[in-house]
Amino acid sequence: MSTTLSVMPFGGLRENGKNMYAVTVGTDIFILDAGLKYPESDLLGVDVVIPDFSYLVEHADQIAGIFLTHGHADAIGALPYLLTEISAPVFGSELTIELAKLAIEAEPEVKDFDDYHVVRGDQEVEFGDVIVSFFETTHTIPESLGIVLETPNGQVVYTGDFKFDTTAAPYYRMDLLRLAEIGGKGVKALLIDSAGTANVGQTAHESEIADYIYDGFKHHDGRIIVAAVASNIQRIQQVIDAAYRVGRKLVLSGNDLEKVVRTALRLKKLHLPIPENDLFVSLKNLDTIAPEETVILETGKMGEPIRHLQRMAHGDDRNVQIKPGDLVFITTTPSTAMEGYVARTRDYLFRAGAQVKQISTDLKSSGHASKNDFQLMLNLLKPETVIPVQGEYRVLNSALSAAKEVGYTDENAFILANGDNLHLEEDVYLGGSIQVGSTMIDGSGVGDIGSIVLNDRRILSEDGVFIAVVTIDRKKKKVVSTPKIDSRGFVYVKTSRDLMREAADLVQTTVADGIKNSKEFDWGNLKNSVRDALGKFLFEQTRRKPVILPVIMEANQNGRRRKSTKPNNGGGQGARPNTGEAKPQANNGTENGASKKRRSRNRKPKPAQTEVKTESAQ
Repeated sequence: MSTTLSVMPFGGLRENGKNMYAVTVGTDIFILDAGLKYPESDLLGVDVVIPDFSYLVEHADQIAGIFLTHGHADAIGALPYLLTEISAPVFGSELTIELAKLAIEAEPEVKDFDDYHVVRGDQEVEFGDVIVSFFETTHTIPESLGIVLETPNGQVVYTGDFKFDTTAAPYYRMDLLRLAEIGGKGVKALLIDSAGTANVGQTAHESEIADYIYDGFKHHDGRIIVAAVASNIQRIQQVIDAAYRVGRKLVLSGNDLEKVVRTALRLKKLHLPIPENDLFVSLKNLDTIAPEETVILETGKMGEPIRHLQRMAHGDDRNVQIKPGDLVFITTTPSTAMEGYVARTRDYLFRAGAQVKQISTDLKSSGHASKNDFQLMLNLLKPETVIPVQGEYRVLNSALSAAKEVGYTDENAFILANGDNLHLEEDVYLGGSIQVGSTMIDGSGVGDIGSIVLNDRRILSEDGVFIAVVTIDRKKKKVVSTPKIDSRGFVYVKTSRDLMREAADLVQTTVADGIKNSKEFDWGNLKNSVRDALGKFLFEQTRRKPVILPVIMEANQNGRRRKSTKPNNGGGQGARPNTGEAKPQANNGTENGASKKRRSRNRKPKPAQTEVKTESAQ
């Protein structure tokens, strides 16, 4: 009996990372992965980016479960934030669940969550008339799984990250017999990893990469620093084996890395050739062994190594600084958006005197299916409908072209966007879309960073800030004292005295005119007039547009403080940060319309101590 069946992506399409897909069967929603992505260079100050869960929160009672394919951040990184909004059982392999627990334990609101279910490639889980099963895949982390939803309309298959590698070690091997079994039952729709389809030809086998790492270690006499993603267990195993073969000690740099390694060792997914105490040296004892006996394995915040590597090159890391004679081995493959950043990091490393080797420049390495692998998977499963996932539009387009080469057309192969709702009943059709954005994580703030804040940060980084402070007597309708002008990141004040003096005169004139000519006094209008006048003047003089912060204070005749109760958010350069002594307020809204929350603390305002009251609300 046919029922409603649809697929809706919440992340992972037309972007790198942030994989999350929802399959709706009847009234039940099955969530496949809940990943994050690391920010691109224009997202200043943002730690990570996760999908917008608003739709899922609204339909939380329909969610049957969350199913994870593997333990990388692009598949499990958003799980802690999702579980603060909804409650649903989480399914995954043993290692995937353990790594998910590490991520969830760091989030105070859900650290006590315990609805985990460990599954294997030969298991099934029943949800009414839907049976969820799994199959083992090859990726750069052990126990990666694909997911199969057997529904009344047919099977929906999600490959997760995969590639074909005939030299794969145990815990990494693709179950080809299981794939043939799934394909034999008929596949209604296939969500297939497309991240590597722009790569023509076969990628390097992991055995080749292991030999490449060993050769790099063997021919270097100085210290070796390896930059790796913390959850890339396969790469860590190769580094361990190479370090042992050349007689070096291994130092783990980074809390995330150490937690992942300890977890993998406990579950016997990492294997040590000698006892742990004979191989590992703690970071605090790094100076006790000679550089030529050392391999430092490093990752950065949340396991992302490149930014931390750049800090080492600049000498900003307190434990490890790059020195002449070091070999820096970059074992991660950067996304297209990060290639410029990686190139700059390599330049900094060379300036610091290091030699640099990068696997992705010497070998065609990837944990994702190449074009050939992609087409092989299509031939094994023979899906009726192909949905390429994971990758920017150009990558999805490459996948679409690869699908057409084996017989698919625009009628049964689709490039979707996040929020599209593809129905998979008797007819396959796009049943509308919802608005699905991205939620940015900045410190403890979840979703409170939007376009306005990012634009202000961009302007601050490029043109700086210009501050004008003026005190007025509203009753006498006059400016009490000469405005005080200051700037940061805009001009050097000591060499721009004429500019600052003219700006102060302009502020005084603008405020005085605003007080005298207005019938009703309005703080917002007065601030906007100052902002507009200064913005025009400064652009004419410097061709720059700094963030302008007018701070207007009123001489208080009765010793009491009064606050403006009608903040103004418009005018001039756009909304700008509040200044002055207005009482801080917790901001629980978002600028992109998503219903998210921010954890912040309210501070009590200090009692009035002067006879000046500040009116600086926007």
